[in-house]
Amino acid sequence: MGTDRARQTDDPDALYRDRETLANVRRAVDIWQAQLATRPLDFEALWKLARARYWLGTNGLPPAQRKGALEQGVADARRASRLAPDRPEGPFWMAANMGALAESFGLRQGLRYRTDIRRELERTLALDARFMQGSADRALGRWYHKVPGMFGGSKERSEAHLRKALAYNTDSVMTRFFLAETLIELNRHAEARKELEAAIAAPLDPEWAPEDRRFREQAKQLLGKMTR
Repeated sequence: MGTDRARQTDDPDALYRDRETLANVRRAVDIWQAQLATRPLDFEALWKLARARYWLGTNGLPPAQRKGALEQGVADARRASRLAPDRPEGPFWMAANMGALAESFGLRQGLRYRTDIRRELERTLALDARFMQGSADRALGRWYHKVPGMFGGSKERSEAHLRKALAYNTDSVMTRFFLAETLIELNRHAEARKELEAAIAAPLDPEWAPEDRRFREQAKQLLGKMTR
């Protein structure tokens, strides 16, 4: 029913909320782009475009189109950040799109964006550590987990940032899943299993339901491998 309602609206926010239907996200992007055509300094349209392009670049687009979507998301977020340097949306979604490029398109992309990702996430933290339930701390926790130690990564710092993020939302499926992966790397498997069980049991957040469903399934799969 949610999808049917979304198809009948020109409200891009409503369309994006139903983002598991790819056509809705594409329609939202078209609307925000049309807004920018008449209002090129529209901060809200810019950061929401960056957020939508991150979704498109990580969920559902054909592989050949993903990199372009993420690179455009970086550009949109950079423009938003310049328009409103005191707001966290620009640096956060710039880092998110860069992070997806770094994870998905090889070592060269990872090295290219490594420092910029951390800088933008630290900037987000300085502007508003509570933004989106501690999402900057969660993303920094992921950064420290993924980046090799010789380039600044640290599983201990990863754990510290992820636990800070949990202070803003103890039911975050995504944060608990990321924390479990870090704990596995630290050879703390019993604690990791508890985090996976908590991720599976946590209620879906209405704002993050599509993401929560995906990470809950990943938590189930990882827990299954650990208990074999």
